[in-house]
Amino acid sequence: MELRQLRYLVRTIELGSISQAALDLGIAQSAVSLQIQRLEGELSTRLLQRTTSGVVPTDAGIAFLSHAQLALRHADQAMLAAQQSRLSGVVGLGLAPTTAGVLGLPLLQAMQVQYPDIRIHLVEGMSGHLGQMLNAREIDLAVLFGADQARRWTVQHLLDERLFLVCSAQSGPAELPITLSAISELPLVLPTHHHGLRRVIDTLFSGLVRPPNIVAEVDSLSVLMDMVAAGMASTLQPWSALARQPEFGSRLRWVELADAEIARRNLLCSLSDDELSPAALATRGALRQVVRQLVNDGQWKGVTEAYLESR
Repeated sequence: MELRQLRYLVRTIELGSISQAALDLGIAQSAVSLQIQRLEGELSTRLLQRTTSGVVPTDAGIAFLSHAQLALRHADQAMLAAQQSRLSGVVGLGLAPTTAGVLGLPLLQAMQVQYPDIRIHLVEGMSGHLGQMLNAREIDLAVLFGADQARRWTVQHLLDERLFLVCSAQSGPAELPITLSAISELPLVLPTHHHGLRRVIDTLFSGLVRPPNIVAEVDSLSVLMDMVAAGMASTLQPWSALARQPEFGSRLRWVELADAEIARRNLLCSLSDDELSPAALATRGALRQVVRQLVNDGQWKGVTEAYLESR
């Protein structure tokens, strides 16, 4: 006796039709009929009776039905228990400060609902440092801005974030929109070269004759944004830089570039699939779902593209 035979019989009795049961189960009608016939042969009794309006259970079928339904329910509960016990443990996740500001809390909330037995160890740091941690197997996955350090990683293109000129509302440039060459004349505060965002910005300015006027290099996002709000310098950042600091909204201006559209690529990087635990695989899938939801709901702004397929 097989579980599928019980499922086919129960669904046929519930719908009163072998053809409808086959359609509902997504299999061929002949397969449903064959398995029910084999079950009847094993029990040496007829369980179904054909009528002009379909099929109905015989007395033996009625007696068998409740036990079959109970057996299927117990089987489903057993599979669920096995899955839930497998999806437990600690998963190390690395996010840059700007990414953590928009993604961190929604992901943790989603994980608590979907996988309450998985404990997330969230590390916030620069992209380069997180890449080193991934190579050292100190974390399982991270959202990074480059995969140059990859050693047997699985890399997925998650999304692209547009970069904007961010300046003080009082002391920003008068002419808007602004060109890239005009930005190079402004005093700028940028992250250091260890930061993935800085590498994107350096590439942007590499084609200009005049180098950018960098007056300070700061890897603390909060200090950097304090400097901009105080009118000490401007910066280039994605929208997510303000996710944790909504109070800056009235003190800052976000300006699009007139002659270039630059973006920071976000890569979902993880250990190779054969190294990831089931809990880590579940976390990676949940992260992608949360990102899609944030983008679709307009809660992650300035995103030009979102991908869900592997690279």
